Amino acid sequence: MTREASTQRNTRETQIKLKFRVDGSGQTDIETGIGFFDHMLDGFARHGLFDLYIRVTGDLHVDDHHTVEDTGIVLGNAIRQAVGDKKGIRRYGSCILPMDESLVLCAVDLSGRPYLSFDGEFTKDRLGELDTEMIREFFYAVSYACGMNLHIKVLTPGNNHHMAEAMFKSFAKALDAATVKDERITDVLSTKGSLE
Repeated sequence: MTREASTQRNTRETQIKLKFRVDGSGQTDIETGIGFFDHMLDGFARHGLFDLYIRVTGDLHVDDHHTVEDTGIVLGNAIRQAVGDKKGIRRYGSCILPMDESLVLCAVDLSGRPYLSFDGEFTKDRLGELDTEMIREFFYAVSYACGMNLHIKVLTPGNNHHMAEAMFKSFAKALDAATVKDERITDVLSTKGSLE
């Protein structure tokens, strides 16, 4: 069975169409209207070996908040739908990823319980057209829409671009590890018998 999802969100602030495939090859087709955000999402998909299609029309004449946050909500929903009942998956994944001088840790638990711990400070207000404050908001939206426990921690800070890129790529590698099917796991990896 192909683990994929197609979903959309239409509000007065954003119109979003998104397709996500867990067992992909890193193919992307992404247009959010925010070049740096597209670059980060492309890195996420390529390094997680996910296939990702995104089209966003947002109220960028206001700012980038709704576009970034709502994309996170839709991506989180798509990940949750694509993973399905979580039977046979490893559930947990982590990665410590270097990006030149920067080092970022990301850990994921597809527990069904949303939580975000984000420990990283940017020294610039913007990266291209992306407000750096929105990077945390994106991960918060993904974690809560998906129902995942997500920890992101900058271990060694440095260039703001490098830190952001390491966050998205380490998240990709951690999520890839968490969604891997393991033939030794015959049900869900939980003493409760459910990951909802």
